[in-house]
Amino acid sequence: MNILFVTATRVGDAVLTTGVLAALIEKYTRSRITVACGAVAVPLFSVAPNVVRCIAMVKRKYSLHWLTLWRACCTTWWDLVVDFRGSGLAYLLAARTRRVYRRRPELGHRLCELAAVMNFPSPPPPRLWTNATHEEQAAGLISDEDSVLAIGPTANWQGKIWPAENFAALVERLTSVDGVLPGARIAVLGAANEKELARPLLDTIAPERLIDLVGQADLPTAGAILKRCALFIGNDSGLMHLAAAAGTPTLGLFGPSREEKYAPWGERTAVARTAIPYDELFPPDYDHRTTTSLMGSLRVDAVELAARDLWRRCTSSPVDQ
Repeated sequence: MNILFVTATRVGDAVLTTGVLAALIEKYTRSRITVACGAVAVPLFSVAPNVVRCIAMVKRKYSLHWLTLWRACCTTWWDLVVDFRGSGLAYLLAARTRRVYRRRPELGHRLCELAAVMNFPSPPPPRLWTNATHEEQAAGLISDEDSVLAIGPTANWQGKIWPAENFAALVERLTSVDGVLPGARIAVLGAANEKELARPLLDTIAPERLIDLVGQADLPTAGAILKRCALFIGNDSGLMHLAAAAGTPTLGLFGPSREEKYAPWGERTAVARTAIPYDELFPPDYDHRTTTSLMGSLRVDAVELAARDLWRRCTSSPVDQ
């Protein structure tokens, strides 16, 4: 069975679709799956079972990347085409069944929209696939005895980034003697092009406690590392969704994005949002390319409280709860 799975170019949206892919793999155990996604997300899907090919979609002027993808796929007969980009591609390919994303905001969370495309009764949770190499690399950085707090201080635009000094203050509190992770090491994660965004935080952490992973790990390796971390705290980003998929207790920080739509998914997750509501955050001259952080009204006290509550919930026994 040939399946074409067209997913997002952004990491966060791509991670959210992994649950659907996992459900297809489990249902069609002998399928041959081609995944089209953003270049950064290719390693995320290339290690998934039944995936025989990944096509990196690089955006081009005049949407010519769709023509490139069509040319790569048009000579194959597809039993199923799943298009989470909501394009017309599925209708231009020879296919027995087509499933094409359409916005359904009334359904709430993005995962509910994705599940509706496939007529699934409930959203399949995001899935992380790794191989032995990824796990060995992670174990080389973080041993089973290590206590590590993971931080995702970056995002795909400035408005969603909580100030670095706030992350630094939070790290100090959570790893202090009376914190939830006393004496823990700090893993800072981000993409290679986000090094300067992360630097103000990196510079505040003592070298012997810092695990600098900014630009140092592909997505499956980052996921394997996150599985070994005790807690993840970060902005609304692909790393946040990856941490949740890894099963790590995950606290997402929200301001100019809606947590009801993009909150990390799973029982071991929580969110903290700005005191200023979403609808009141955007200035009249708002431009996502130039506007600086809109996260200033999210106080360190509020994030610390949310982190402690999440930690308590994830580490307490049923009797304690």
